[in-house]
Amino acid sequence: MSKTYTFTKEERLCNKKLIDELFHNGSSFLCYPFKVSWLVVNEPLQFPAQVLFSVSKKRFKRAVDRNLIKRRIREAYRLYKQQYLYSGLQETEKKIVFSVGFIGKEISSYELIDKKMLKALNELNGAVGK
Repeated sequence: MSKTYTFTKEERLCNKKLIDELFHNGSSFLCYPFKVSWLVVNEPLQFPAQVLFSVSKKRFKRAVDRNLIKRRIREAYRLYKQQYLYSGLQETEKKIVFSVGFIGKEISSYELIDKKMLKALNELNGAVGK
């Protein structure tokens, strides 16, 4: 198993200051069922990107449903991040923090989430590359 298909603690966005900055000064776009917010940062990060996944408690009352969706999103991200996100960020030598919010109205199948994550990462790479 190669090292590229992991999703470690360092790749998760936990820094409160960065999260606040992301939601106040960041850019965002919709790629239904995701809303992706992103911000280029100058801080030294161990990885080219740090990510935060969120699912609305208002829409999905039960924690098991929110966790299921987050698990599917994380898995899709883990599989595609290296090829579709990190490679582009390393070329431009940029570091970003971003969030993927799930805005769908019902629990999506993994196949749909997988396909849309690919589209979202491509769009994010394009937006950051500008």
